[in-house]
Amino acid sequence: QVQLVESGGGSVQAGGSLRPPCAASAFTLCMGWFRQAPGKARERVGVIYTGGGSIYYADSMKGRFTISQDNSKNTLYLQMNSLKPEDTAMYYCAARSMWYGRCPLERSAYNYWGQGTQVTVSS
Repeated sequence: QVQLVESGGGSVQAGGSLRPPCAASAFTLCMGWFRQAPGKARERVGVIYTGGGSIYYADSMKGRFTISQDNSKNTLYLQMNSLKPEDTAMYYCAARSMWYGRCPLERSAYNYWGQGTQVTVSS
């Protein structure tokens, strides 16, 4: 069992930045960040292969969002820059317990989830 705890969300103005952490009881090889806006499906921000650092971002997230890991703290970070009102969502950390040689991109493949942290961007 892996416990994931997100924090560090909040309210910011457009153009601002946030860097929420995800504290994990342990890393798995495939972890990631997803987000869900009101009335919309949960979508991938990016997934990371923690064994080597490869990261797979959704196309719409490239350039503004960066995922990083701190192995000494078992913590993932999501650096979000140049935030827009459309980035308003609940942001979730996820982990996958199984390893089959690659990190899947679809959210259904991840079986551990945190409670989420709310990010609200005002114009």
